[in-house]
Amino acid sequence: MADPSLRSPIDPITLEVIKNALASTADEMALVIMRSAYSPVVRDTMDYSTALCDRNGRVVAQGLTLAVQLGTFPTVMAYVLEEFGSTAKPGDVYIANDPYGCGGQHLPDLYVIQPIFVAGELEGYAATMAHHSDVGGIAPGSVAVHATEIYQEGLRIPLSKLHDAGVENTTLLRLIEANTRQPIHVLGDLRAQLAACRVGERGLTALLERYGPDAHVYMDELQRVAEKMMRAELAKLPDGVHTFTDYIDGVGEHPTPIPICVRVEIAGDEVLISFEGTSPQIDASVNCPVGMVRAACYCAIRGIVGGEIPNCEGYMTPIRIDAPAGTVVNPVLPAACGARGVIGYRVYDALMGALAPLIPDRVLAAGEGGPTLIAFGGYDEERRPFGTTEVLVGTWGARATRDGLEGVSNPLANLGNQPVELLEADIPIEVVQYGLVPDSGGPGRQRGGLAYVRSFRVRTPRVTLTIRTDRRDHPPYGLEGGHHGAPSSNVVESAAGSRELPTMPMEASHLVEGDRFTHVAAGGGGFGPPFERDPQAVLDDVLDEKVSAAAAREKYGVVIDDGRVDAGATAAVRSAG
Repeated sequence: MADPSLRSPIDPITLEVIKNALASTADEMALVIMRSAYSPVVRDTMDYSTALCDRNGRVVAQGLTLAVQLGTFPTVMAYVLEEFGSTAKPGDVYIANDPYGCGGQHLPDLYVIQPIFVAGELEGYAATMAHHSDVGGIAPGSVAVHATEIYQEGLRIPLSKLHDAGVENTTLLRLIEANTRQPIHVLGDLRAQLAACRVGERGLTALLERYGPDAHVYMDELQRVAEKMMRAELAKLPDGVHTFTDYIDGVGEHPTPIPICVRVEIAGDEVLISFEGTSPQIDASVNCPVGMVRAACYCAIRGIVGGEIPNCEGYMTPIRIDAPAGTVVNPVLPAACGARGVIGYRVYDALMGALAPLIPDRVLAAGEGGPTLIAFGGYDEERRPFGTTEVLVGTWGARATRDGLEGVSNPLANLGNQPVELLEADIPIEVVQYGLVPDSGGPGRQRGGLAYVRSFRVRTPRVTLTIRTDRRDHPPYGLEGGHHGAPSSNVVESAAGSRELPTMPMEASHLVEGDRFTHVAAGGGGFGPPFERDPQAVLDDVLDEKVSAAAAREKYGVVIDDGRVDAGATAAVRSAG
């Protein structure tokens, strides 16, 4: 039956055109940020996200950027509507980063959101979020695991007007500039976000001018279609309940493991996810605001279902999430949360573990544990600050029918590693090793992805190093008989010798010229019994130097002789063991 608010019934072709127009605009916003940002973490690592929202603040299109950030926009937009929904004016632009007053994630992630007006009427919002290189706090990069409360982490910005009816809030910009070690990068990246919002405004305005009031009805229809399709896909899955607990290694020299407990229930056309039993929030900055936890859940469920579901908020409706307040997955003031990503990415791994007994053919074994975050900072001879934030990716665990990927971003993100040449040109650090690590992927019928290694040498008198890594004491798990991946490591080599750093130190490290810091990420978990792996696949791995001949025999029961599989010896080893 035709919608009475339309001049004509819903036309599926028009619906598809409008969906693609919205998506293209969100993607164009993302390209504008990439091409105009100043900082390496935004420009090269691509740690940012873009979206378009309808006039009710619902996400209606998402750029091809970070899934785990995109899922946080609904949380932030709820605060925007509450604070400014009835008073928004043409020319307004909002900014925020506060996890405890506006749905922010951690202080480096600045949201810039612009209401869009056409002929004086509020018609939607252009939304952006970018990880800024520094917003103050006790360590360069503003991501210090050793922060024990948010007041130590940098500048908190409540939901505020960056522009008021087109007039720039110069006082707020001066405040931001005065509280960052990288003012040129931060203000430049803010301008990139503003430019992206203007592109979003242009795209949505053109759409509304083309389709008039019908455009809103079609946007509403996209939300309904997304929810309907998600419910239909969930209904195809077997009902059931399963629990799983994964662990963060913990913080400091003598870490106490931090459990992430998840209970997943598939019930008809809904899925219920509970984190009851998860660790209480801790006095370190790994606590994860609930918006990112929700986003990880949305991404995990979206990844296991089929269908071309529209990238709008409607598909999230059948996914119900319970994250108790006061835990590491829903901290309350004054919990520090600068390094919150390690929890958010572990939520994804825990969900995969819980879903594995229900739908083993659709899940991944654990990957590297999320991107490693490394921040270098210091001062040159003229006391001018320098610094950069490295967000390093990445390795996947294996799947039921495919080996794990390596050299790619975590499934929750679309990040990339900074090019070595640009990194070395930006700060006095030399990259002396970068590549994959043989024998690091978890053995299995399908092998886990290989770990990567990246090693840095200091080329200045003094550098401060802060890191956020994981998966050393609790390496990535395998599934269905697959083995875990190799653990991570962080090593500093200096004139005094070699020392292993904790995965998440509770203090910054101070390196001097000539010191070398080497990070080895964890390898992905395997899937299925290793002795069931095709011997030819093992040989290919040996020839590609991904697996050594010794590991081929020990882990896979495959004997390699003179570049060939010795079928008789292989059969004997496998039958014996």
